[in-house]
Amino acid sequence: LFLQLNRINKFINFKVNRRLLSTGACTVLHPFLTDSTHFSLAAMFVCSSPNIAKKFHAGHLRSTIIGNFIGNLKQALGNTVIRMNYLGDWGMQFGLLGAGFGQFGSMEQLKQNPLQHLFEVYVRVNKEVEQNEGIKQNARDFFRQLELHEPQAVSLWQLFRDITVKEYQCVYKRLGVHFDVYCGESFHQHGAQEVVQQLQRKGLLTTTEKGTGVVDLSPCGDMSSVCTLLRSDGTSLYLTRDVAAAIDRREKYGFDEMIYVTDKSQENHFDQLFQILRIMGHCWAKRCRHVSFGLVQGMKTRTGDVVFLEDVLDEARARMLHNMSQSNTTKAVDDPADTAEKVGISALIVQDFKGPLLSDYRFDWDRMLQAQGDTGVFMQYTHARLLHCIVGCGMSTFNPSLLSEQTSVAVLQHLLRYDEVLIQSAQDLQPKHLVNFLLKLCHLVASAHKELKVKGSEEEVAQARIRLFMAARAVLSNGMKILGVTPVQKM
Repeated sequence: LFLQLNRINKFINFKVNRRLLSTGACTVLHPFLTDSTHFSLAAMFVCSSPNIAKKFHAGHLRSTIIGNFIGNLKQALGNTVIRMNYLGDWGMQFGLLGAGFGQFGSMEQLKQNPLQHLFEVYVRVNKEVEQNEGIKQNARDFFRQLELHEPQAVSLWQLFRDITVKEYQCVYKRLGVHFDVYCGESFHQHGAQEVVQQLQRKGLLTTTEKGTGVVDLSPCGDMSSVCTLLRSDGTSLYLTRDVAAAIDRREKYGFDEMIYVTDKSQENHFDQLFQILRIMGHCWAKRCRHVSFGLVQGMKTRTGDVVFLEDVLDEARARMLHNMSQSNTTKAVDDPADTAEKVGISALIVQDFKGPLLSDYRFDWDRMLQAQGDTGVFMQYTHARLLHCIVGCGMSTFNPSLLSEQTSVAVLQHLLRYDEVLIQSAQDLQPKHLVNFLLKLCHLVASAHKELKVKGSEEEVAQARIRLFMAARAVLSNGMKILGVTPVQKM
């Protein structure tokens, strides 16, 4: 690097020695040629968290893929990660469902199409409860029976839970997502009562005129900001169980950091959760973090409004399969449907991750599935093309100084930013940094393909260029996996 200060015009000139840059860059990038995802703190994160006895709603897509990205990123940076899916498997919703199933449910239909039938029952009972006070009381009674562990209520609840988890695991498999722990609110019902008792002993829980138990979070202690932790009938709330869950996780896993991934409508809930933990004396609460995100607008299939995530995944696969069949550049693949599914899911993830997580965005099928432009399809196409370019090439020695063209230098300089981008992503947990880095890499590679010919070049030059393409493919593949995208071999 040559630096020259121009005192008259007050600017600095930099000149890069391309030969030295190429040699140094290839040395630094060598570990990526092994496809290692580690750069070498225990981190725990909670995401997805659908409500059992309901089909996987498309609204849970963002929490699932954002949480998966955070887990992948933390692991790539050498952290020990525990991935937890905290299921909504408790609360008054099960009082409604239990009461509704007793009146409208069918065991036969439950066997044939379990989640669809439970969804239909839940929708129907919610309509009925608006006009029927008796059903509302039945729902309260059923949830009370659950909290008292009455066998018949618990048996029905367990059936609903087992059916739902099995169905969800199929969807997670399609997304390439896994969890180390499946846990739910139900696990913390006893802990919730212990939390209430601790708060009472500390004089932090106040009983209102209505009989509810509240905690005062106002700075001046004037009850101007309270949160409810106990209903008048003594049953716990979601927040109560979240306090118990956080304490249990700290005791069980001893995490250095715990990250919750939910939409921005729950920001106040987590502010209250962290405040309660602090006033209870848990200093580790400052290492709890909420990653919030905006809403997806306009997500529809050809058949109308999308409700379930499976509909979105099926639609993405069908549209991508159609696009592949119409493309003149598509290579013959062994399993077109599988390739279409992976590319379609890539397109979903990249579209979701391009902007700030807190921003709402408008879902657009056509723009998302374009083969050119800043899309997941373009990213997959670039990876497949790079793989085709280097297939059969070994790790023979090469001369890095031959990579001195401006195009080669541009690719190398960009590749050298990879670790910087991962650190930046880890600081604010925003996937946009990595997405934009990878998309720019794809554009640089497209230029390199045109200008850096391998076929017909001298052997030494060809070997150097092949090694450049190998490094670009390894970094691209590595980054895609962190995003939660499965790189395809052909396209």
